[in-house]
Amino acid sequence: MPPAGVSWQTPLHTLWHKQAHRLKLHRTNSTREKLQMHHLIKQLPRAIIIGVRKGGTRALLEMLSLHPAVVKASQEVHFFDNDQNYARGIDWYREKMPFSFPHQITIEKSPAYFITEEVPERIFKMNSSIKLLVIVREPTTRAVSDYTQVLEGKERKNKTYDKFEELVIDTNTCEVNTKYKAVRTSIYTKYLEHWLKYFPVEQFHVVDGDRLIIDPLPELKLVEHFLNLPSKISHYNLYFNATRGFFCLRYNFIFNKCLAGSKGRIHPDVDPSIKEKLQHFFYPFNQKFYQITGRTFNWP
Repeated sequence: MPPAGVSWQTPLHTLWHKQAHRLKLHRTNSTREKLQMHHLIKQLPRAIIIGVRKGGTRALLEMLSLHPAVVKASQEVHFFDNDQNYARGIDWYREKMPFSFPHQITIEKSPAYFITEEVPERIFKMNSSIKLLVIVREPTTRAVSDYTQVLEGKERKNKTYDKFEELVIDTNTCEVNTKYKAVRTSIYTKYLEHWLKYFPVEQFHVVDGDRLIIDPLPELKLVEHFLNLPSKISHYNLYFNATRGFFCLRYNFIFNKCLAGSKGRIHPDVDPSIKEKLQHFFYPFNQKFYQITGRTFNWP
């Protein structure tokens, strides 16, 4: 006999479709019940990696996810820097977060947050006590890395792109071209001062992106302390991959992970005189950055 409400004339494929739909609903409800039973919830981030672009934000996020008390958002959400996304509201943002236990910290990263003017106030309105992570590299190196990523994208589309030296120097004045975004982003203090209008400096932690590449564990220990987490990440979790040229992650004896192949791009050779000019340009901004953050780097 056919199920109640279904006539003998109902096509067989329709019955299959209805049965599959019921099974799907059952599985969805079952999954929700299991999540609720284990107290898994979606939480707003209690820490955000706000930048900077090409500073090592992805590497930092992946490495922090080695900690059992940290749960990461797998994709850049771009909630606070995108007007259309922001208009969708905080519940939409929460839904973009992964499931976690109440004691865990959810962390997301969107490097555009650091340089977007509206973001500090928007994050402040969500959580005025949130912890903010900024990862930086030597400014000239970061600018070259920024250029290299854009260059690769242009080449992939068979488009031409100016040389780095032509973009960073204003042809009219022969001075550093501050209109070039890769240069502006490396003036860290310019953006940090805007963030400090909303958050005290104690809510920021600056990560050394150059050190994270060659010796990541000390930097991760500092972040653990900043986030008030017990020390869990160890040498066991990080191993150097000679083929890739950087550290990979070991979660357990079964699961290992290296960052995407797009990481660690080979930078083009840059005219040494242009490098020196950039380093001289960034120097006073770097000194101010050291003074504000209380952290000094061995930058030229």
